[in-house]
Amino acid sequence: MQGSPANDIKTADGVSLRVSQQRSIRRNKIKAFLLVAPLLAFLLVAFVLPIVDMLQRSVENPEVSTYLPKTAAALEDWDGQQLPDEAVYAALVEDLQVGAKARNIGKVASRLNYEKSGMRSLVMKSARKSKRIEEGPYKAQIEKMDKRWKDISVWKLIKRESSPYTLSYYLNAVDHRFDDDGNIVAQPEHLQIYNGLFWRTLYMSVAITFLCLLLGYPVAYLLANLPLKHANVLMIFVLLPFWTSLLVRTATWIAILQQQGVLNDMMVGMGFLDDQNRIQMIYNQTGTLIAMTHILLPFMILPLYSVMKTISPSYVRAARSMGATQFMAFRRVYFPQTLPGIGAGSILVFILAIGYYITPALVGGQNGTFITNFIAYHMQTSLNWGLAAAIASILLVVVIVMYWLYNRLIGVDNVKLG
Repeated sequence: MQGSPANDIKTADGVSLRVSQQRSIRRNKIKAFLLVAPLLAFLLVAFVLPIVDMLQRSVENPEVSTYLPKTAAALEDWDGQQLPDEAVYAALVEDLQVGAKARNIGKVASRLNYEKSGMRSLVMKSARKSKRIEEGPYKAQIEKMDKRWKDISVWKLIKRESSPYTLSYYLNAVDHRFDDDGNIVAQPEHLQIYNGLFWRTLYMSVAITFLCLLLGYPVAYLLANLPLKHANVLMIFVLLPFWTSLLVRTATWIAILQQQGVLNDMMVGMGFLDDQNRIQMIYNQTGTLIAMTHILLPFMILPLYSVMKTISPSYVRAARSMGATQFMAFRRVYFPQTLPGIGAGSILVFILAIGYYITPALVGGQNGTFITNFIAYHMQTSLNWGLAAAIASILLVVVIVMYWLYNRLIGVDNVKLG
């Protein structure tokens, strides 16, 4: 049986044509990979690794096991029913003395203070006074240093936080905590802040997205249907905010919206307002909505424009020629074709809005700040990176869920349009 013609064809160097083609394809794939390798490396270093580190920090709990190692080991067999025995107190004294000498006892003190107020002062005070303890009995001397060591809940806390991993940060991020017995309970009402901030961030981000769509859709429609000369001029005005600093734009809105600002002065001058009844439009949710809608509006206009520019005007003219009204032609023919642009612009604006913290911090006041402002606070001021990572992780999950819903909706719409 003779071989197929393709197998008989050989290149100039005597190699089978099929083998030569496979080698060529392999070389092209390697070249293509090398071209995108810098981008992949950048994404790995600047995007993937920080997310992995954030997720790791949200559950890491190394302080107690690292800086109170003997105490943690001595508490492993403690039943938690009565105060620990003498061996645990001896281990605590040794750990406190070592930590005070190494000047790292403050790390475990801060970690315990996140879970129970007053623990930092207790640990730091005991570490200073432990230098004077040279021999036992240790229990009496420890309890003499501070009566709080007689509280069994303090020892339960140390034992619970001896684990190298914890859910405490995530519980705190949703206004819950561990009680003295290790059960999950809600925070006291006056300490419940994060759930409200999550909901405020979500509904204000949705409101900002809706306002951007409401204002951006007619602008994008005008851009797509104007003559090129006029459309280019209008596009410059759309892109103009990108040439101005974010802080400058935010500071401008502060000057415009404050009670003694430009807008209130204009309304008072025209007689719409009394000078004594000026409107408070800044340092509240109104200021955040206005400023962030202005800042994020171009991110809605550009995806809409890119989709609208590809829609042929002949579709609407054909619908009108068949008896449809202008509104019906728009609703049944033009608008459905802009749904991909609406979806892309909305998800882009929503993701940007939910992660903003500079503008809400400057114009939001107490009622207009987002959950991201507290992420920044815990990273820069309180230095509670574990809680900041837990809040950011929950926010990341929300964004992923919203993006998944967007893809599902776009898929359903495409099926219906098909």
